[in-house]
Amino acid sequence: MTTAHNTTPQYPFTAVVGMDDLRLALLLNAVSPAVGGVLVRGEKGTAKSTAVRALSALMPHVDVVGGCRFACAPDAPDPGCPDGPHETGAVEDRPTRMVELPVGASEDRLVGALDIERALSEGVKAFEPGLLADAHRGILYVDEVNLLHDHLVDLLLDAAAMGASYVEREGVSVRHAARFLLVGTMNPEEGELRPQLLDRFGLTVEVAASREPDQRVSVVRRRLAYDADPAGFAARWAAEEDELRHRIAAARELLPGVTLGDAALRQIAATCAAFEVDGMRADIVMARTATALAAWAGRTDVLEEDVRQAALLALPHRRRRNPFDAPGLDEDKLDRALEEFGGADEGTDGADDPDPDGPDGGPDGGGPDGGGQPPQDGGPEESSQTQSPELPHQQEREAPQSPEGPEAPEAPERQEQPAAPEQSQEGAPDAGGQKAAVGATEPFRTRRLDVPGLGEGADGRRSRARTAHGRTTGARRPHGALGKLHLAATVQAAAPHQRARGRSGRGLVVRRDDLREAVREGREGNLVLFVVDASGSMAARKRMSAVKGAVLSLLLDAYQRRDKIGMITFRGTGAELALPPTSSVEAGAARLEQLPTGGRTPLSEGLLRAHEVLRVERMRDASRRPLLVVVTDGRATGGPEPVGRAARAARLLAGEGTASVVVDCEAGPVRLGLAGELARELQGTAITLDELRADSVSALVRTVQGNRKAA
Repeated sequence: MTTAHNTTPQYPFTAVVGMDDLRLALLLNAVSPAVGGVLVRGEKGTAKSTAVRALSALMPHVDVVGGCRFACAPDAPDPGCPDGPHETGAVEDRPTRMVELPVGASEDRLVGALDIERALSEGVKAFEPGLLADAHRGILYVDEVNLLHDHLVDLLLDAAAMGASYVEREGVSVRHAARFLLVGTMNPEEGELRPQLLDRFGLTVEVAASREPDQRVSVVRRRLAYDADPAGFAARWAAEEDELRHRIAAARELLPGVTLGDAALRQIAATCAAFEVDGMRADIVMARTATALAAWAGRTDVLEEDVRQAALLALPHRRRRNPFDAPGLDEDKLDRALEEFGGADEGTDGADDPDPDGPDGGPDGGGPDGGGQPPQDGGPEESSQTQSPELPHQQEREAPQSPEGPEAPEAPERQEQPAAPEQSQEGAPDAGGQKAAVGATEPFRTRRLDVPGLGEGADGRRSRARTAHGRTTGARRPHGALGKLHLAATVQAAAPHQRARGRSGRGLVVRRDDLREAVREGREGNLVLFVVDASGSMAARKRMSAVKGAVLSLLLDAYQRRDKIGMITFRGTGAELALPPTSSVEAGAARLEQLPTGGRTPLSEGLLRAHEVLRVERMRDASRRPLLVVVTDGRATGGPEPVGRAARAARLLAGEGTASVVVDCEAGPVRLGLAGELARELQGTAITLDELRADSVSALVRTVQGNRKAA
């Protein structure tokens, strides 16, 4: 929704403590919107949203054609504007809008709604603008952008790439300009973004709550002061806000005169090549960012420090090859790439380069004449806004935090995969029969495991489902607002009544009752719950490494198919919910790497824990169908009647219709086939580790086809 104008002033941007990278990235986009927006990644409770919302108050006002719902510029109105053509008239001066896109927004709310009934019966393009129209020439802010539905992400990508939004319904088309600064925030614990959307953000920054007690005290004091008297708090920061607003305006004026020399451009190209980023967007974004950094520093020449800072902001999210790679940049490698291709252009004067950690550091961590790298953790030093000579009341200001508070735990990070040491003691059990964790083999592309039947869950890429997008399989009367119109069915419903309705012309007389919407079939995302055997029967180093590699591959597959995942492990005397259902495959990979092995095999406990987890998840989201993936050799030991208890637990899951797959990890020349028996009790499917590989399935298909041709 669009931010409403109210009497409560926004929290001042200059009152935000620390987070130098975030403030710098936002300010660079204010100077040069062509940089392409910002993605803010970080733990909950770190004032990500507050900083973004505060930026809108610093943006210059825009002139728009009076009465135009699409914010056309008076000097260059959009020739295709639905409210056009515009005549010379009133010009409206208004603040830059910041429009928020809710995660649960509908497609019509994002792109706008077209009245199909009037379009068919009257030939009128009655169009209600959506959020993309509201955001034109402003800021489009998506909180929790990683949770946005795929079809909305696709629409957002198209609009960001083309600078325009198209609404098409059965041959009726409306187009309007949609150029905006895209800002998104996300918590990596809740899942990663698609690579296509990642690349659309010009810059990315990581934020975390400070671990410095003094800075945390300042955060709390400022928040309490703002909550107690928002107007008074904003007034105390008005001078700093005006100063920063004027600096943004000055940098915008200077920007066209900034020179990007050949030396700096070679450094940009060499850096992007050294880090093997895909495509050319990174080079372009780095060039625009370096230019904006120079303008922000009040210079007309791009220096090496600008190129370095641009790389730190523009490249980390573009060099990830899979969701398990931690974002970041090797700064030593960056410095080597910059040194190899020389310094900045000859003739530039580096005498005025500031100390990036000096006392005069601006919001970018550098002084007013430089764009140096800001402190990474926002230490006790603050920006120029917070370091200006303090009034007595300025000791009691700071950034707001979300209700979770500033002490939220950090997002789990995937540790470096441990090397496979050769020492014999590495596999030795401890006093409790537990063996040290072993590393996983390289992940591979898996065959698709899906849930039988037809679901109605969230859009995804795994199992068949009725969805808002996909191939059309039929038509029905709309339930509530009309979705995708089924034109042929609508005409068929209206045709028999034309004479009774007094049709006299060529137009079709259509009533609301005639409208039919398309029934579509696509694919949904599921809840994939892994139940992993970590007992002594699986503890052979080579076998457990292969098992972890298989689960890691399935986690990667779940990420690509937009699933939620959970993980239960069982060993010793019980089962543990190692990972509650989440969208973060990074968290799953981290838990998997640290998984120890050893002890007995309480298979029944693992299955019963899975039953309980699925029961709770069913109450939370009944439409998301589960897929149970049991990774085991099928053995059951420990406790009374271990085999019988495991069979009864399996039948309990089967009785509730839980779709199951058993990945058989049994190895050796003599095999008992216990995993196959478990699959039969679960009324599921059993596959071996080799059969899990997609290439083995492809090879089988090729073999069958070859045999048919030979016959």
